[in-house]
Amino acid sequence: MAAVELILLQRVENLGQMGDVVKVKPGYARNYLLPEKKALRANKDNLKHFETQRAQLEANNLKRREEAERLAERVVGLTVVIIRQAGESGSLYGSVSARDVAESCTEHGLTVNRSQVVLEHPIKSLGLWKVRVALHPEVSISVTVNVARSPEEADRQSRGERITTDTDDEYQMPTAEDIFEGDLPQPA
Repeated sequence: MAAVELILLQRVENLGQMGDVVKVKPGYARNYLLPEKKALRANKDNLKHFETQRAQLEANNLKRREEAERLAERVVGLTVVIIRQAGESGSLYGSVSARDVAESCTEHGLTVNRSQVVLEHPIKSLGLWKVRVALHPEVSISVTVNVARSPEEADRQSRGERITTDTDDEYQMPTAEDIFEGDLPQPA
């Protein structure tokens, strides 16, 4: 299928800056860029319209970016705690998603929606995780997500204590060489 030409109305990560004419796949344009008002179809009328509105769009973008920068300064070093059930090895029964992080940030005074939370993959184990939150296409902050089984455990984790029990330290599975040589490790 042929690519679609669009004019970007704001900076889009890994695509371009405001005013750039870019070619993207039709589905990306139809399902994301156009409905989110991040782009316009690149035709003569829209190009003319964009050029007349460019100064206003840039001023609005600058204002939103400055607000995002002020907010980022206020919430620098934000840590949120998410309580989840997990096994002894620290693996969660389920996972922590972008929605969970957004809700927890909102409870701590940083109002964001899940589309602003940038998670490469869901969090599936206990621990402290750095998560990027995009406050504006050009401004993002790092939020520490403390995933624990209880508030007490989250407190211990934040002090640097290790909370999971690794059975690997206590008992090593024997290798084929150990079995043939009669050198079997004994459980503690």
